[in-house]
Amino acid sequence: MNRMRRLRMNGILRDMVRENHVRAEELIYPLFVIEGENICAPVESMPGICQYSLDRLPEELERAAEAGIRALLLFGIPAHKDEVGSGAYDDNGIIPRAVRLIKERYRDMLVIADVCLCEYTSHGHCGLVRDGEILNDETLPLLARAAAVYAAAGADIVAPSDMMDGRVEAIRRALDREGFTDVPVMSYAAKFASAYYGPFRDAAHSAPGFGDRKTYQMDPANGREALREVEQDLREGADLIIAKPAMAYMDVIRDISAEFNVPVAAYNVSGEYAMVKAAAANGWIDERKVVMENLVGMKRAGAKMIITYHALEVAQWVREEM
Repeated sequence: MNRMRRLRMNGILRDMVRENHVRAEELIYPLFVIEGENICAPVESMPGICQYSLDRLPEELERAAEAGIRALLLFGIPAHKDEVGSGAYDDNGIIPRAVRLIKERYRDMLVIADVCLCEYTSHGHCGLVRDGEILNDETLPLLARAAAVYAAAGADIVAPSDMMDGRVEAIRRALDREGFTDVPVMSYAAKFASAYYGPFRDAAHSAPGFGDRKTYQMDPANGREALREVEQDLREGADLIIAKPAMAYMDVIRDISAEFNVPVAAYNVSGEYAMVKAAAANGWIDERKVVMENLVGMKRAGAKMIITYHALEVAQWVREEM
């Protein structure tokens, strides 16, 4: 009789036959950088996560480096917003200055710069707005300009999250034109109009001032459409793909990884993080076990990398298990 339990009877043997692992080098840690001085502002809806001014950012960089984190995803919060999101593509904006600071102190840290207008626009949408309509083609040059500015500051990767059609091609052309042919584009190709983003919008001050983002982010009911989005972005020059959110969309992660020979990052988003933190704070779950189970599920679905606010904790837990 074939007994499947034979390979589960010993902890060492279970480790040897384990199909998927979560490793610190596969984690990407999102950071919120904000204009101002001496700011380390906790995000109430994301316990353990803060907004950092540039003078306080080194404290968190040190913690990340000590934990073994090697990749960061940056989101900027400007002092002033306007209709055209000019802070997103300002050569001396919050993100370019953050990138330069990180590269001065941690040259080998991989820096990914999120490319979008929502944090920088007074209306909170990811593109330009006219008469209540979010404009697609008119937004593309601004996104391309932002990507080139971040690359010039030293960003290793640019990650457009706006979901405007054609933005990858516009960004790729701008990068190549400015001499940044080796800077990859990490596209949020499968980004859904999800209710899981609420805490992020608190952290990034990016909630839309009117309406919602359903005219450009994907309908959560659609899976095959995600494959068309990925195919288009790859055709336009994307080098890596992000699927967002992760936990309710593991089927999408699986389909993308099976259909395309491209590295896929699962974004374990703010709402997913906040739910685990809240349940753990109430003593309803074992946080460490639940987080690791969630992340290994993303790896099992096909994710090569995981963007997660749990990154520092997970890196420490992984180290303890070695």
